[in-house]
Amino acid sequence: MGDRCFPNSMPDFVPETAAAVESILSMPYPIISERFKRAALDLKEAIVLETWGVTGQRVRDFTLYAGALGTAFLLLKAHEVTSNHIDLSLCAQIVKACDQASSMSTDVTFICGRAGVCAIGAVASKRAGDEQLLCYYLGQFNEIKLPRNLPDELLYGKVGFLWACLYLNKHIGEGTVASVHTRAIVEEIIQRGRALAKGGASPLMFEWYGESGNYPSSEEDRGRDILVHWCHGAPGVALTLVKAAKVFGEEEFVQAAVDAGEVVWRRGLLKRVGICHGVSGNSYVFLSLYQLTGKVEYLYKAKAFACFLLDRAHRLIAEGEMHGGDSRYSLFEGVGGMAHLFLDMIEPSMAKFPGYDL
Repeated sequence: MGDRCFPNSMPDFVPETAAAVESILSMPYPIISERFKRAALDLKEAIVLETWGVTGQRVRDFTLYAGALGTAFLLLKAHEVTSNHIDLSLCAQIVKACDQASSMSTDVTFICGRAGVCAIGAVASKRAGDEQLLCYYLGQFNEIKLPRNLPDELLYGKVGFLWACLYLNKHIGEGTVASVHTRAIVEEIIQRGRALAKGGASPLMFEWYGESGNYPSSEEDRGRDILVHWCHGAPGVALTLVKAAKVFGEEEFVQAAVDAGEVVWRRGLLKRVGICHGVSGNSYVFLSLYQLTGKVEYLYKAKAFACFLLDRAHRLIAEGEMHGGDSRYSLFEGVGGMAHLFLDMIEPSMAKFPGYDL
């Protein structure tokens, strides 16, 4: 793991400390919150310049994951925090370009497909009070057809389209996408999961490219236990367990989420910056645990990871010690995710992992 993560030498939890990542880890919260806000807004300006200005306002990659839609989503988040209408207007411009670029796409999910463009366009239009544009994007969303061979997972499959439906229902209004439509998708996902599980011990099972999607049971299982990312390993599982704990209210899920969080604390200070497979994404594990339990130690751990990025990310990337992402300014791979995290750190009780939490 040494080549994948930095050693975490920060104290597990010290409410009043000036020893870890300088004094910015100490309580109370408001001072560091303002630093996160300033850093996020500075990053936002650089990201817009690099992904929209320098490109001549042309969209090569329209997706939320690594493309221009991620910039639009970040602008929407910035508007939520600051109420800066310039951000909302710019978001609408970028979504319009993404709409044109994705018009012939057969990808249908929120993070990597057409549904994300239409859903974000609709939400931005509602915030701007543009009813005509809102109706347009909702109409475009309703025209999306799911391919017969669509897989079940989040990035490219049915779950990713379903998430877009739920996003619209939350931000536009319940029933925007009819429950009869979403229920049919859910039932098909569960049916396929049960069919796949017939060959194993689990009553419900899914696969990713035929691989096991390993969730390590112990530190000793080093042969396969190497990835501590949102996309593979304990971080993504921890977020799912937190959701299960909220839905079912069972202590078993809470404890399992806490255990997964410990793996992230020990081994999740990755040498990458993004939210998919980097420190930014792993920070959301602690924000999620903080929201679930109300325990300040998880806010501390979220701040520890976020402050590590705030203080050191730019220098480590410049020195080649940290990977800035294949798409450096993108939401999921690059510093766009770090900017989103910093905005979420302003009000940590409301933080949501993009495209995953609602």
